[in-house]
Amino acid sequence: MMTTQSPVNDISPVVVVLFAAMVGVEAIFAAAEAGLIGGRMGLGWRVSAVEDFGVIGSLVQLMWARGEWPLEHLVRFVSYPFLHGNFTHMIFAAAIMLALGKYVGDRFRWWAVLLVFFAASIAGAVVWGLVWTEAGVLIGAYPAAYGLIGAFTYILWLQLRGLGAPQFRAFQLIGFLMAVRLVLGLLFGSDGVWLAEFVGFATGFGLSFIVSPGGFQRLREAIRGARQT
Repeated sequence: MMTTQSPVNDISPVVVVLFAAMVGVEAIFAAAEAGLIGGRMGLGWRVSAVEDFGVIGSLVQLMWARGEWPLEHLVRFVSYPFLHGNFTHMIFAAAIMLALGKYVGDRFRWWAVLLVFFAASIAGAVVWGLVWTEAGVLIGAYPAAYGLIGAFTYILWLQLRGLGAPQFRAFQLIGFLMAVRLVLGLLFGSDGVWLAEFVGFATGFGLSFIVSPGGFQRLREAIRGARQT
């Protein structure tokens, strides 16, 4: 008898959980805005959530200036990836996360995928808030998804090195995405989210040198080789 296997079974459980969390949060907001739950109060749930759990640029700058990082605001750096402006905003970010998470999750341990996801989110938000002086509110999973793109790029980079092929080809995807961002920014203006995305990518790529299987050993050998030259 022929059996069918769900494609979800091939995806790392941690990626499925992250995807489900994004979809679940958006489903609640969509249902509230459609009047299915929450009554009149439900219409403001998304706005309230963004105010309470989104990363506010001016708040990041204030915390940095004072050297104070209250826990209630630190939570924002790991909660904002699950908040989106609408369904379309969410589904594109979630689709990238699911596809890249599948590829990376096949090669990294579950905790490494999780670490890349949240480290990219945190680093992207902090740099965006400090550098982009016109920063408003940052929401969405794109910086985290770009962290997984960074891990994906690292994997390709290693594979190309093993084949003796030009390693710059591993950066074609991020180059294309940043080029698209540049064009859109020139046409419609920019909110600086591209900066959080790029930092997320760099974080994911750099962190992969340590959290990938055998990564720490390869990094240590590379450092030894550099010292001997």
